[in-house]
Amino acid sequence: MTEQKPPTIAGEVGPGEFYPVVGVGPHPEPWPTDDHFDPELLANGDRRNVLDHYRYWKVSAIVADLDTKRHLLQIAIENWQHDLNIGSVVRTANAFNVSYVHIVGKRDWNKRGAMVTDKYLHVLHHPTVADFKKWCDENSTPIIGIDNLPISKNLENTQLPEKCVLFFGQEGAGMSDEAVAVCETVLAIQQYGSTRSMNASAAAAIAMYGWAMQHLKVQD
Repeated sequence: MTEQKPPTIAGEVGPGEFYPVVGVGPHPEPWPTDDHFDPELLANGDRRNVLDHYRYWKVSAIVADLDTKRHLLQIAIENWQHDLNIGSVVRTANAFNVSYVHIVGKRDWNKRGAMVTDKYLHVLHHPTVADFKKWCDENSTPIIGIDNLPISKNLENTQLPEKCVLFFGQEGAGMSDEAVAVCETVLAIQQYGSTRSMNASAAAAIAMYGWAMQHLKVQD
C-alpha cells in the first residue's frame, strides 16, 4: 500500500527554549498495515532521530533496509579511555551508512554522543589491535589510519580504496603505536592554523566525507 506522509508537529518546542521537537505525533487512523511499521510508534508517535522515510518503522525493518545499501567503508575506533568522541564518530558512521563499526579495546564504549544511531549499525568488538588486524586480514579489508603523525601522508592527495576501514585513535593521545603498526598507511588532514590537531570526531567526519567524495555519487 502507499505510505501516508507522517503528520508534522507545528509550534511545539522541546526541553530547550528555541528548537522544535524532532519527530511526529501519533499516526492518524486508519493505520498502515505493512509489517515494517511498529504499532507502538503508530499509536504514540515517533520522536527518533531518523529520516522521515523511516518514521514509524521498526528498528529491525530500518536495519534490514539499510543492509540492502550499505557502503564498503568501515570505521574502527580505539577504546582505551572511554572517549566521549566515540559516540559522535559512530553517529557520523551511521550518516554514511558504513558496513561495520569496529570498537577496538574495551567492550563498553561511551554511547552518549551516538544518539542511539548505533542500533542501526553493525558494531563489532575486538579486545586487542591484533584481534582487529586478524579480522581485517580474513576479510580482505585494508586498514587506513587517520592521525596527525610525522609519517602521515595527506588525505587530500590520496586515493582511498573503496573497501577499507578508517582507523581512529583516542582524543588527545591519538592512535596507539600498536594501531599505527597494523595500518597500510596513515593519513592526516591538512591544517592551516596554529592548533596541533583537531577534535577526533571532527577529523573522523572529514575523513568519511573524503572517502564519500571519491566513491559515492551525490544524489540530487
